[in-house]
Amino acid sequence: MNNVKILQKKLLWGLGLIINLFPAQQNWTLRQCLDYATAHHPLVKQSTLTIQKNEREISASQGMLLPSVNAGISHNYGFGSSINQNTNQREAINTQYNQVYAQANWELMNWKNYLNISLSKINKESSTFKMKQAQNEVKLNVIQMFFLYQNSKSWLDVLETQLAGIEDQIRRTEKEVNIGNRPKSDVYDIKANLGTMQEQWVSAKNSKDISKINLLNALAITKDTLDFVITDDVLPDSDFNDSDFVQHLLEKNPAYQSVLTEIRAQQKNIEMAKSGYLPTLNGSYTWSSFYNKIMGQPADRFSDQMKTNKNQQVSFSLNIPVFNKLQVKNNVEIAKLNVIKSNYDKDILINNLTQSINSIKAQFLNAREKYSLLEANFENQRLSFQKSEEKYKEGLMDAYTFFVVRNNWLQANYNLINSKNNVAEQTELLKVFEAGF
Repeated sequence: MNNVKILQKKLLWGLGLIINLFPAQQNWTLRQCLDYATAHHPLVKQSTLTIQKNEREISASQGMLLPSVNAGISHNYGFGSSINQNTNQREAINTQYNQVYAQANWELMNWKNYLNISLSKINKESSTFKMKQAQNEVKLNVIQMFFLYQNSKSWLDVLETQLAGIEDQIRRTEKEVNIGNRPKSDVYDIKANLGTMQEQWVSAKNSKDISKINLLNALAITKDTLDFVITDDVLPDSDFNDSDFVQHLLEKNPAYQSVLTEIRAQQKNIEMAKSGYLPTLNGSYTWSSFYNKIMGQPADRFSDQMKTNKNQQVSFSLNIPVFNKLQVKNNVEIAKLNVIKSNYDKDILINNLTQSINSIKAQFLNAREKYSLLEANFENQRLSFQKSEEKYKEGLMDAYTFFVVRNNWLQANYNLINSKNNVAEQTELLKVFEAGF
């Protein structure tokens, strides 16, 4: 009995170990996928670091308005010919010399420093838009991969149902052939399509596996411990009646706002380049003292000499640019060209975003119309299948014809699901654009 209990404990322990090694698969909805991707995708994390970097650049540029202070101390020995501090004559002596100093330098006026603060703030604003843009790009990719996986999975389910049905059909037909209710050709007709359908199943399974790999990649997840499901059965809708629909979404788009901010940054660079024409004013303050001693001779105490030899110096310098090898002029012209380039970038972006928004709009309207047609005809197809099933049971329809009708019915189910998914996909893509920044 004890051996049995020990064996049971070992089995339970082993089962627990297996469960821990192979955790249960989780089901994620589209919303969970989007929430995870926007928080954990490397592209989003990179853009977040860029914002933090910009914050440090703002702090660094503000620090340029403050003075720099340095302090130092030196201890030196001199051997041979040098100036005797007592007689102020050059002699062959050995000396010890110590110096203490503190110095402060301050750019009292440099317009470039103030412009650099403004530019750093603009760069941070641009990085914030780029982070939102990265999140949107991740979302768009996840949405497309999510519904591609759902459609692949639905098609595989249809084929598996068809395969299960054809095997069932073969068994029933063989029984009816044996009792003389069906011709043997019915069996041959059904079996002739089995191989083709099995080939389709292999291709569908491969498509499902590949689409899941692509979805996991879009989420930046390397372990296949998830499955993905659609839980919302309500058909989404959107209104495109607004005449400014495209323009409204365009102005809310973070990529558009980012390129506008980039233009502002390039315009600020023109001002920074022009600041090279302006004079700069610098101030400086220095405090110092020293101790000097001829080796082997008596000297005043260190503290007395430090008090006696104290020195302070205040200076101001005004630097006026006169000629700088045309460097400032060329920098200004380059900055102007960068502004023109940024405006062209804006035009290209507007063109691409307009195409994307109009494409989603067109696909949504077409998918919604197609779904309405399929939904209206779905009941007729269902009734048609029921009548065909009754005819087959009564011997009024051959097995192959009923098999074709049944598969058409399953195909109609898939078409309706696929069409509904297409409407939902376009709506989710549109939501990303509507969310703005």
